[in-house]
Amino acid sequence: MMLVVCVVLQVVNGEHEMRCVPKEREALLQFKAAIDDRYGMLSSWTTPDCCRWEGIRCSNLTGHILRLDLHGEYWNFPPRYMSGEIHKSLMELPQLQYLNLSSNYFPHTPIPEFLASLTNLRYLDLSSSQFAGKIPSELASLSHLKYLNLSSNYYLEGSIPHQLGNLSQLQYLDLSGNSFEGYIPSQFGNLSNLRKLYLGGYDSALKIVTADQWLSNHVSLTHLSLESIYNLDSSPSSLRMIAKLPKLRELSLINCGLSDHFLISFNPSNFNFSISLSVLHLSQNSFTQPMIFHWVSNTTSNLVELDLSSNLLEGSTSTYRFGFAMTSLEHLDLSYNVLKGEDLKSFMNICTLHSLDMSGNNITEDLSLVLRDLSNGCAKYSLQELNLAVNQITGSVYDLSAFSSLKTLDLSRNQLSGKIPEGIRLPSQLQQLSIEANSLEGGVPKSFGSTCTLESLDLSHNKLSEDLTVIFNHLSGCSRYSLRELYLRQNKFNGTLPDFSMFSKLEMLDLSHNQLKDGVPKLLHNATILHTLDLSNNSLSEKLPTIIHHLSGYVGYSLQHLDLSMNQISGTLPNTLSLFPSLKILYLQNNKLNGTISKDLRFPTNLEELHLMSNSLKGVITDSHFYNMSKLQTLKLSDNSLALEVSQDWHPPFQLYTIELRSCKLGPSFPKWKDSYFNGITP
Repeated sequence: MMLVVCVVLQVVNGEHEMRCVPKEREALLQFKAAIDDRYGMLSSWTTPDCCRWEGIRCSNLTGHILRLDLHGEYWNFPPRYMSGEIHKSLMELPQLQYLNLSSNYFPHTPIPEFLASLTNLRYLDLSSSQFAGKIPSELASLSHLKYLNLSSNYYLEGSIPHQLGNLSQLQYLDLSGNSFEGYIPSQFGNLSNLRKLYLGGYDSALKIVTADQWLSNHVSLTHLSLESIYNLDSSPSSLRMIAKLPKLRELSLINCGLSDHFLISFNPSNFNFSISLSVLHLSQNSFTQPMIFHWVSNTTSNLVELDLSSNLLEGSTSTYRFGFAMTSLEHLDLSYNVLKGEDLKSFMNICTLHSLDMSGNNITEDLSLVLRDLSNGCAKYSLQELNLAVNQITGSVYDLSAFSSLKTLDLSRNQLSGKIPEGIRLPSQLQQLSIEANSLEGGVPKSFGSTCTLESLDLSHNKLSEDLTVIFNHLSGCSRYSLRELYLRQNKFNGTLPDFSMFSKLEMLDLSHNQLKDGVPKLLHNATILHTLDLSNNSLSEKLPTIIHHLSGYVGYSLQHLDLSMNQISGTLPNTLSLFPSLKILYLQNNKLNGTISKDLRFPTNLEELHLMSNSLKGVITDSHFYNMSKLQTLKLSDNSLALEVSQDWHPPFQLYTIELRSCKLGPSFPKWKDSYFNGITP
């Protein structure tokens, strides 16, 4: 007995950890052989023990593969994903419980029917991978499945197989973001264990059967989304069933054609949502009357989040005492309606309100009046995020200190004008301020630099015109230790670029489209966090080697994006470019660069985009210049006097998506090089 216990303890402690099953290792290698793995997601799949490969988890007792997590990042930048064929060798993983192939790139590929043979699956995620065709009804044989996500494939079409109603163990089902049509299967009523259900969206033409009772069985449902179910407005029985779901916490009825008729059909006296409902999304419908506020406050008592954005709401909201009724509301989105500034009075007494989005409405009043209407109640103490962008608000920037908890304020794309008052006070906790795309003039007051929590300041697309040295001096109070993003593009700032290394946490600096001259100064402090510097469309005239020298010692290790395009910068490409190991994007086009490119020049190895067009560069670019540049995706060399000569046996380490070589002299091996490695790219 003691011996058995010791053996078990050794196995549990990993002293005799099982290696993977040889047959399953071979199955994975067959799968890998059919995959286009340009981003190296399967690069670790070479060693003897497949249980140690990336994305693999095995049983410590049997060595069988239990988990295969190969989710990509197709929609990220930079992307990382797989494509190619999903090989049927996965059928040789009989104990597999978890399979995630989401966010990869399998365009126009049907969902493999053989996945139905993986009868031990508990978790299957094929979302956002561009699968097409119909859902295989065979998936209904996965009787142990608890999680099924086929969302956002867009080209999945046809009707939803009613056989999916046999998956009685399902707790999570997401079929949203596809192009299904027909009726939601009544067999979904058998999925009594469902906790989260997401249907519709994108190009969906799904309908709900008016008299069907399937929803009433979902007593465990906590999250329900029926986006773009267009006949929901004419299905009162379905809506009553939804309202009675006892555990429902989040309900989304986005873009369902709901109108004021919907409100009139349900008298609050005999229609109430469950007290558990805390999140209600009704955006992109056709509500026009402010009675929606009265209806919501009478049918839901514990809402924390309400989204009524992108409707047609107009008219006074103040008569419905909405603010006094919503005692738990924290997030209110009314963006892109036709509401006016006076409607803010309705929300000033929501003492729990954290975020209010009124962007894209018809607010035309002076900013001082708009903020006064909102600051006359208790909301001024609770409000943390306020979005008034894309309105027609007039006046200048107003004293904002009354909003003591405000962290984010967006006043962009309005009609604010004149100078920002010097004595303006900002909320003491403000972190993000955007006044972009207005008509503000003059400079930036010192009080902006005295806001010790300010992390992001956007004053782009205005008419500000002060000397940039003065601006930086005004911002150099305690905000110099907190600012991470500073956007001053498209103004009339003049003078020379001052030393910006005083901003010790600065990550993003955009000074493009101004009237700056000369070059980049020597930096007195190590600005080691800066990752983006945009100085494009100015009148900088310094030599490029000098600019690179001034930057390399201070931001060389952190800089990822450098834009010096559309200036008058001269000189040639310096060998010191290699001192920027993190650089991913380099824009040098439309300058006065000249001279011959050195044969010893090496570009940063992490470079993804290189733009050198419209200069006067000379010389020969060879394969040695691209040494170890495995991540290059965009190469633009047009309108120079360059020659491109590569050896016939050269295998580029990168995969280009864009190449522009107009006016370049191409060596004899280039056509073969292009055809072999850059199919579909036109120079």
